[in-house]
Amino acid sequence: MSLIHDSPLNIEQIERNFRDIAPALNEAEAVLESNRCIYCYDAPCTRACPTHIDVPSFIKKIASGNLLGSARVIFDANPIGATCARVCPVEVLCEGACVEKTLMDKPIEIGRLQRYATDFVMQNERGVLTAGTPNGKSVGIIGSGPAGLSCAAYLARLGYAITIYDKKPLPGGLDTYGMAEYKMSQIVSVDEARQIERLGVKFRLNTEIISNTKTEDRKPKTENQVSFEDLQSRHDAIFLAIGLGATNKLNIEGENLNGVIDALDFIERIKTRDWKSIPLGRIVAIIGAGNTAVDAVTQAKRLGAERVFMVYRKTAKEMPAYEYEYELAKKDGVEFVWQAAPIAILSGENGLSLRCEKTDGSNQVIEIACDMIIKAIGQQKQHSFLSQIPDVRLDEKGRIIVNTETMQTTNPRIFAGGDCVNGGREAVDAAQTGKLAAQGIHFNLMGEQVEFAGAKIPFIEKIHGEMPAITPAAFDEPAIPAEDLGVKSYG
Repeated sequence: MSLIHDSPLNIEQIERNFRDIAPALNEAEAVLESNRCIYCYDAPCTRACPTHIDVPSFIKKIASGNLLGSARVIFDANPIGATCARVCPVEVLCEGACVEKTLMDKPIEIGRLQRYATDFVMQNERGVLTAGTPNGKSVGIIGSGPAGLSCAAYLARLGYAITIYDKKPLPGGLDTYGMAEYKMSQIVSVDEARQIERLGVKFRLNTEIISNTKTEDRKPKTENQVSFEDLQSRHDAIFLAIGLGATNKLNIEGENLNGVIDALDFIERIKTRDWKSIPLGRIVAIIGAGNTAVDAVTQAKRLGAERVFMVYRKTAKEMPAYEYEYELAKKDGVEFVWQAAPIAILSGENGLSLRCEKTDGSNQVIEIACDMIIKAIGQQKQHSFLSQIPDVRLDEKGRIIVNTETMQTTNPRIFAGGDCVNGGREAVDAAQTGKLAAQGIHFNLMGEQVEFAGAKIPFIEKIHGEMPAITPAAFDEPAIPAEDLGVKSYG
């Protein structure tokens, strides 16, 4: 069966279905929302953010009309703050920690306020970060996703010559190619990368890095290939931000039939917004129950699929997707098949059939008739590439082993961050690893210890057995003087 686009919806209807799920605030809304903040002295929201953006500070600046200053606070702690404003699971991070739920029975909309400030500087092309004086050192970064962009931004601010290598034609990694379109369009992450490019960072896109090897057939064959060995000779340090690999295999009969596709491939096609070219069955089954699976089921429904099933081998309580993502899928009319483990995919005259065995103890075998099956069962580690890099050790799950404070691998010249280290987390987590890696690289190459905004959990930290004093200026200045931390503060 050849898969085609089988949707009853016209382009206008699809466009409506893919409007921003959390649209931009207007000026009046932003001022009203920012004035709800009570500027908690211990800022639970800042502590809950993996990059530890000073949330009360950037919100206070919005309330006073200082959007440039607000954006500077955000990008200082998170160079992909515009992306994270849209794709972060704020319900379980900053907004989940917000204590202001008295007046409107809901937390402050921190994510949308962050978008309001970052959109202002990006739409007006107002730079808030500056490149440092060149220091004569060079760093190569493999991967232009959140970790790679973050590391590049901080190193550029320290004066390093940075080149980012990525095999895709557009920068941004999964933020550009793997996020649900109703959360964020490609233009946001691409523009954010261009903002980092203005710091002097060079991008070599459509470029594949191949592993070190002595065999002739692995030498670069085109100008779009660079060997890892060549990369090491060009740069003083390397940062690996390669993410994860292809979707995991089901290892069942019929997995390679026409009509069976990977969730990330499906989502990438949607990101083009060439709606009629996107493969879509009338009845779609998605295997998996993580956040990517939810992105796939909701978008299949919004494209116009008549029925969409989410098939998961465990119970609803055990699904890895966030609760709010699950609620979104339910609102979109997705149907759920719990405790059903796929055992075969069959093809017949009327399309495909997903055969599953119930895992509730009954061992009952069921079949789900469908036109399209999407696999969303996680991604493979890039073991084959990483295993050929000298002296870089992997753990038993294929993740790169690093010093979690400096992100240095077991090879002192190579650092790593993002999904290839943590196994697959949020963009904001990857951004923080890029920040820590920049600090680690600088110390390794220059012998100087620096600390960027949000490198550590702020505010409630004991220094020499004493709690830091809280002053009226605590919202605009670091609560703990950098000198007391014994490091140079940067930003």
